[in-house]
Amino acid sequence: MLKVIQSPAKYLQGADASASFGQYAKNLAESYFVIADDFVMKLAGDKVINGLHDFGVSCHAERFKGECSHAEINRLIAILKQKGCQGVVGIGGGKTLDTAKAIGYYQKLPVIVVPTIASTDAPTSALSVIYTEAGEFEEYLVYPKNPDMVVMDTTIIAKAPVRLLVAGMGDALSTWFEAKACYDSRATSMAGGQSTVAALSLARLCFDTLLAEGEKARLACEANVVTDALERIVEANTYLSGIGFESSGLAAAHAIHNGFTILEECHHLYHGEKVAFGTLSQLVLQNSPMEEIETVLGFCHKVGLPVTLGEMGVKEGIEAKIMAVAQATCAEGETIHNMPFPVSPDSVYAAIVTADKLGQQWLAR
Repeated sequence: MLKVIQSPAKYLQGADASASFGQYAKNLAESYFVIADDFVMKLAGDKVINGLHDFGVSCHAERFKGECSHAEINRLIAILKQKGCQGVVGIGGGKTLDTAKAIGYYQKLPVIVVPTIASTDAPTSALSVIYTEAGEFEEYLVYPKNPDMVVMDTTIIAKAPVRLLVAGMGDALSTWFEAKACYDSRATSMAGGQSTVAALSLARLCFDTLLAEGEKARLACEANVVTDALERIVEANTYLSGIGFESSGLAAAHAIHNGFTILEECHHLYHGEKVAFGTLSQLVLQNSPMEEIETVLGFCHKVGLPVTLGEMGVKEGIEAKIMAVAQATCAEGETIHNMPFPVSPDSVYAAIVTADKLGQQWLAR
């Protein structure tokens, strides 16, 4: 099988990046269709629009109604056609960015995404999650290429809730361990081939950056300021983790996350918070050295990620609930089957409850 790596065509990051990205955007199109929801349009809309106008690029701004559904995508495409725009800019969180990617794909136009948070590694990916108008999952749209540009304005991200940045660290925490598992098992990544050494190296750099900068970045975000540590964590959460997961692969940590989505008491958790506990569970599943497990426990505790089922909200009926989680984790087609050894609901159950015990022991120190 071929080795494949993919990434956005251009990645921009820095304080007030959205105020100056027009100098690069003008090379892709002369006019843009800009979408954001009401809150984000008030928060950052003027800054992004001026960031285009200042470099002679015209645009039309339109409100995104909140759901990445085919109905909303088609509604916005009709307006884009009417306005004659030649590119798409999405500002905000995951559903807005996924909608911008879909519009660009269907209209064969360049796509620029401007995340206002750094809570997942999804912005760099060639993927959208499509929902029904009622908000229920419908399908994944996998694109032939990644966004043309990702713009991370760290001034905006530093003012977002701290918990979102920390959740991004939880998502990024899994990248190295899942990438290594996929590399060892020669699994096929979302990029359509086996991992390259470059993608694996970025995944490792992601983990090393989290350990070195995570706590400092959290404190900077609490103060709503941009520091070198915050810059490095935004890059780790978004770019390093994004390339690492898409071009190396997902394994047990994300599958265990998916398993936990069946529990109502876990619905309040962000994606990365569940992934962090899934990472700890993967380390137990693969019998990682205790030193490595304690490194992950220490990191999670310092930045504020859950290390026990109790912190996840699972406090009663644990045996039955975790067995149901384990069974969902091992469903056909789940990424846990990318692990370099066979897994079963029993082995996943054992890993999760042992991870919980390790977390309890750590917190009792």
